[in-house]
Amino acid sequence: MAFDQLSDRIQMALRRVSGKARLTEKDIDEMMREVRLSLLEADVNFKVVKQFTKDIKEKAKDEKILKGLNPSQQVVKVVRDELTELLGGETSVFTLDKSKQTTIMLSGLQGSGKTTTAGKLARYLSEKESMNPLLVALDVYRPAAVEQLKTIGEQLNIDVYDEGTRDKPEAIAKRALEHANVHQHDVVIVDTAGRLHIDESMMDELKQVKSVLNPDEILLVLDAMTGQDAVSVAEHFHGSLGVSGSIITKLDGDTRGGAALSMRKVTNVPIKFMGLGEKLDALEVFHPERMASRILGMGDVQTLIDKVEENVDEDDMMNLMEKMQSGKFNFNDYLKQLKMIKRMGSLGGIMKMIPGVNKMMKNADVDEKKLVYIETLINGMTKEERKNPDLIKKSGSRRRRIARGSGRSVAEVNRLIQTMDQQKQAFKKMGDVDPNSIDPSNPMKGLGNMQPPAQKQKKGKGKGKGGFRF
Repeated sequence: MAFDQLSDRIQMALRRVSGKARLTEKDIDEMMREVRLSLLEADVNFKVVKQFTKDIKEKAKDEKILKGLNPSQQVVKVVRDELTELLGGETSVFTLDKSKQTTIMLSGLQGSGKTTTAGKLARYLSEKESMNPLLVALDVYRPAAVEQLKTIGEQLNIDVYDEGTRDKPEAIAKRALEHANVHQHDVVIVDTAGRLHIDESMMDELKQVKSVLNPDEILLVLDAMTGQDAVSVAEHFHGSLGVSGSIITKLDGDTRGGAALSMRKVTNVPIKFMGLGEKLDALEVFHPERMASRILGMGDVQTLIDKVEENVDEDDMMNLMEKMQSGKFNFNDYLKQLKMIKRMGSLGGIMKMIPGVNKMMKNADVDEKKLVYIETLINGMTKEERKNPDLIKKSGSRRRRIARGSGRSVAEVNRLIQTMDQQKQAFKKMGDVDPNSIDPSNPMKGLGNMQPPAQKQKKGKGKGKGGFRF
């Protein structure tokens, strides 16, 4: 995920002041040196870094903080607030006037992910806003782009207007709007052509398309992996078209994330969405305060709650919780739990949203394929075995049969049983945790005694190939 390296470095810098009852100016200076280096390594614009560190230093050296109670926590709060401001401050999404047709024009360089993003945005507006979008293919220079958009439209069951590559984009745009009016599409999403680099002919063409469409929103699609070049691209597009917002793509990749951190400060163009994968549901509203919390290792509980509300039925969740805490949890329930998790997205991504877990999971083996292996094992059990896990525990022959039938190892069957037992113990102990004992600044601290005891393994056993470790 983007920002991982930056997150590690900033958290390391903050650890220089954490836990100290009193802070000196030297402590602050040493911390800020690490923060400055971490931002520069993340490819953040050097002018942005200079102003950002200056603002933090001034606020962190305030006499009330240096002489106040728990100054280290106050410094962390200063860093979080400034990082939130750097990312845009408040969440910026476009407001849709459903009383009239809305036109959204996507722009950007070739390879930034415009076509896929057009599909993601159409899906988002269809499902979240209950709108009837029309996708318009205006990239007349790349036949593959037109075909890609049509394929995406078929996958989403969303209409696509195209005329191939035989006419000028502005002429196609005019007829696309007429088509949208006739077929009562309340939002039109236009995928425009890009180039490998900015040139005047491209900008002139986009200006002509803009004059025809008169769009409500002009969104610039930027690849997070372009680093500081993304800021230069944004400045050119904003100067020519008057961009209303941006969508940062490929934030799930191994990128330094400097573009997102520099964007708002340098260009004053807000980030409205972020792309977190190739799948058409991998588009999220960009929340600066939540992203700041993620970077600082504080998790993102609100986004996790949003994902749960969107993908998990409340009654099903309550039934599972009751079964877990009562000790009646079985493999049928375990399978339901897995399906809920899969609907919410990648396991690694979910873990990073839980405060404290990202640090604990740093070197953990989070392999999404193992969820499939677990499903295969459970599907290899009989109805009676799923209802009563003790039947498998007490019978080696049952475990061998399940392993053979699912194409996995007996060690994996044993580990699955062990994992479920540990879940049961953890949820029983969770019921005994006093909520007043949980420190808001370190939520995992209050749950420290909740972890089930590690089960000892004999040498050479229980470590079968492909065992489950999350």
